[in-house]
Amino acid sequence: MILSDYHIHTSFSSDSEQNPEDIVKKAISLGFKNICFTDHNDFDFPLEEGKVMFLLNYQEYIKYFQNLREKYKNSINICIGVEQGLMKSVSSSVNNYDSGRQLDFIIGSSHLVYGQDPYYPDFWDKCSIDDAILTYYESIIENLKCCDNFDVYGHLDYIIRYIPDKSYIYDWHRYQDYLHDILKTLIENGKGIEINTAGLKYGLSEPNPCSGILKMYRELGGEIITIGSDAHSMNYLGYKFDIIPDYLMDAGFDYYTIFRQRKPEFIRL
Repeated sequence: MILSDYHIHTSFSSDSEQNPEDIVKKAISLGFKNICFTDHNDFDFPLEEGKVMFLLNYQEYIKYFQNLREKYKNSINICIGVEQGLMKSVSSSVNNYDSGRQLDFIIGSSHLVYGQDPYYPDFWDKCSIDDAILTYYESIIENLKCCDNFDVYGHLDYIIRYIPDKSYIYDWHRYQDYLHDILKTLIENGKGIEINTAGLKYGLSEPNPCSGILKMYRELGGEIITIGSDAHSMNYLGYKFDIIPDYLMDAGFDYYTIFRQRKPEFIRL
């Protein structure tokens, strides 16, 4: 049973209104042992209606969760993390983030493809779906060449959540060479990946990444694997975690990973 959720958003993220303490109380009621808050920080994210998005007040964030961790220390282990948006154009800011090492965990994610957001339909109007996905993986390869201040790469095939044509059948094999390079680079640099269950609530049949990519990661020697619901509401905390043990074991894992003070710890299933 998975009792650690390492991808959680709160009202510190621009796309959530969830009170963090309510998440803690929910996690305790569910019997969770470890949770890690990973609110968004995306440097140079496009403005939305003139509003700055996904930019954390770092000091306020750290102080708030340090106090929350102390308050509930006898009931649950609370870790402090960030989901950091990776792009070549902001690599210096990314690599210098958390220089005081106050975070337990950093997810590196690609929410933008060369500055464009695949969440919006007009992203998909400029090229074919295949080419859009290919460009997404190309951008990840570029990100990995210049950004190294993270612990796991988040929701690796994230872009498929937003494919507008719901009849389209995603086949990861079409991008196998790119995925091989991505996973090999992550492994060589001591980085892991996450299993992210949020795609299931968007109608995907598998978590992100899909089982084929997860198996490739393991076959290439990947060992670090965190589990996250990507919850933006406490109602999705630990979402569909019941399917994850079989998903992991089928790929060759008999454990999953948590982080404290940016160091991995391995928990047997």
